[in-house]
Amino acid sequence: MKIKKARFSGSSTRTTGKTGRKLPEFAFIGRSNVGKSSLINMLCGNSTLAKTSGTPGKTRLVNHFLINDSWYLVDLPGYGYAQASGKTRAEIGRIIDDYIDNSEDLVLLFVLVDSRHDIGKIDTGFLAGLGEKGIPCAIIFTKADKLGPMALEAQIERDKEILSEQWEEFPPMFKSSAKTGLGREEILGYIGEVIESLKI
Repeated sequence: MKIKKARFSGSSTRTTGKTGRKLPEFAFIGRSNVGKSSLINMLCGNSTLAKTSGTPGKTRLVNHFLINDSWYLVDLPGYGYAQASGKTRAEIGRIIDDYIDNSEDLVLLFVLVDSRHDIGKIDTGFLAGLGEKGIPCAIIFTKADKLGPMALEAQIERDKEILSEQWEEFPPMFKSSAKTGLGREEILGYIGEVIESLKI
């Protein structure tokens, strides 16, 4: 799949306030500072589409981007931002839960994990919750350019060992780098396959 057109469509904090057309939605989420906005910009070939920041927890809304006039890429707030106040964390949690639980157009949720570190309990807990709810998901290991090829594969294998405690069958997994463009074709290709499967 090639992204020929991508534009910001709107923001909301509740699914009831969402505007726009009824189209398939592919959402992206991960811990704060996992590189979500940079990944979205890389996928769309637009360095300014999603706002990036050195300050974790910048995204506090559900942001919709209309892609090729045929589907939405959804940028969800990051979870696990420890320095936010308890009230802020609770509100972000409500925004995330509302979208995941109530969005009728959500087709797939990409969960971003920093490839440089062992997958954390907050990530495995979030993924387990998706499994319990039956939410289709995939994992994207971000910042893959920060490790050598062998170190990257070794880290992903360690993460699989951790995930195997909860998952008998792993969700689809992708390696990505916003800096080098690694994973762009694979991720967009997978989205294209899913969209095609919806037409059957």
